[in-house]
This record gives sequence, structure tokens and C-alpha cells, in this order.
Amino acid sequence: MLSFRVGSIAYPVGTGPFLGSFFDTITVRLEGGQRGRSFPTLARLYSSGELEPDHAARARTELAEAAGLLQRLPASRMVWDAEHPDRTPPWGDEVADTIVTLGDYHVTTDGRSLIGVLDEALATSVRIAQPLRIR
Repeated sequence: MLSFRVGSIAYPVGTGPFLGSFFDTITVRLEGGQRGRSFPTLARLYSSGELEPDHAARARTELAEAAGLLQRLPASRMVWDAEHPDRTPPWGDEVADTIVTLGDYHVTTDGRSLIGVLDEALATSVRIAQPLRIR
């Protein structure tokens, strides 16, 4: 299981493929298949697995913009794998009734919005001046 880590603080996320599907959904649905075209700081976090605190504020701005756009798209547009956008997740189309949009789709292992958890981790990175790491 992966977590966002800032110093000694861990924010549980879920599996690698699940986290990847969040970033792949952004890439395919919001960036026309070109990772980092519209959200370069978020793309840097995902590709390198960490982000320095001086970039965390910019990542929060990008995340807020992406979240707003994801809220406008139906959950059925989720992308499991950017290289194969037609692939479905292991659970297929079976999702909770509360998942209506792409903004709702990604929920962490402890039942929280992945977008909210990532925003909280980025805010912590800014506040305590420690890098955010995906581990």
C-alpha cells in the first residue's frame, strides 16, 4: 500500500495501480493524453515520486483546478491505464452509488477522497517545509 508521506506523517492512499489511475485519468481526460501539459507540477510529483515543499503550493493550485474539471465529468470516464484507456479496473463498472463524477471516483483505503488527502498532504508540505513523497 502506498502513502503520501511528509516528514513522519503518512496519509494512506491505496495500491500503485489505483494511484496511477488517478494521474492517468487526469492525463487522458484533462490533458489530451500528454502528461504534464496542463498540470506539470502534479505530473512531476507522480513521475518522480516526490515534490519539494517550494513546489507544493503550485501543486495545490493545479490540484484544485483539476478537481473542478473532474467534477464535471461522469465517473464512467475513469481511466485505469493511460496506455490502454479502454481497460477497466479489477472491479469493473461496480462502484458505489456515491461515486457520480470523476472527482468522486478515487477514494483512499481509509474511505477519504484522494483529492482531499493529496491536498492535505501538500498543505502539510508547505506548512512544515518538508517534501511530499509517495512511498
